[in-house]
Amino acid sequence: MNNQNEQPEQTDFVIGRHAAEASLNSDHSINKVFIQEGLKSDAVNKLARKAEKRGLIVQRVTKKKLDTLSDRQNHQGIVLAVSAFQYADLDDIFNLAQEREEEPFILILDSIEDPHNLGSILRTADAAGVHGVIIPKRRAVGLTSTVAKTSTGAIERVPVVQVNNLVNTVKELKDRGVWIFGTDMKGTDYRRWDAKGSVGLIIGNEGKGIARLLKDNVDQMLSIPMVGEVQSLNASVAAGLLIYQGFNSRHQL
Repeated sequence: MNNQNEQPEQTDFVIGRHAAEASLNSDHSINKVFIQEGLKSDAVNKLARKAEKRGLIVQRVTKKKLDTLSDRQNHQGIVLAVSAFQYADLDDIFNLAQEREEEPFILILDSIEDPHNLGSILRTADAAGVHGVIIPKRRAVGLTSTVAKTSTGAIERVPVVQVNNLVNTVKELKDRGVWIFGTDMKGTDYRRWDAKGSVGLIIGNEGKGIARLLKDNVDQMLSIPMVGEVQSLNASVAAGLLIYQGFNSRHQL
């Protein structure tokens, strides 16, 4: 008899060559590898051989099948059926920083709703050595196949922590010695940001910015000067500017 409390294992999809390669190189649980039949691609065939060496099921299917599995995203001839993406714990972020012998550099995303924004932010975070990303469980996108595709594999390398309450998590970070920064039109010019030490950077929602209760717990606000008529930036673009300013400050570039 089945236990009524047991939940069926969720399946997600990793789409495209870079994301597939990152998954195959990780310890992510992969259920099946779908390859476009008749496709003449050395890169895809190399990934298929790697999957076969791991003992994975590799199935040749039509392009139409891959279009369906990928929800018509650019799959480049390969889709992986994987177990649902696993979230990290807050301690994983601090442990990673300790392993690298660095002070923690943490992103806190306040209700980012667009999976492409989240994927792009993860990609930049990975490139700049961010130790982890914190997202809320409600009213925000989680780790989906679109996020994985957009992140081009960064989803496998950057710990992502999903929490019930960002305000409480920020308070815990401050108790652990993390200095919290946010973004606001009236903040300090981000180019003067000293990001040395243990740092948490909050990126606000695409339309509403940072929630008021979260702002109340920010140690310093940063602003990105703009001279054009558009007075706001895409969340992933703003995050990219701030992440690399933090990177430059921390590495004295």
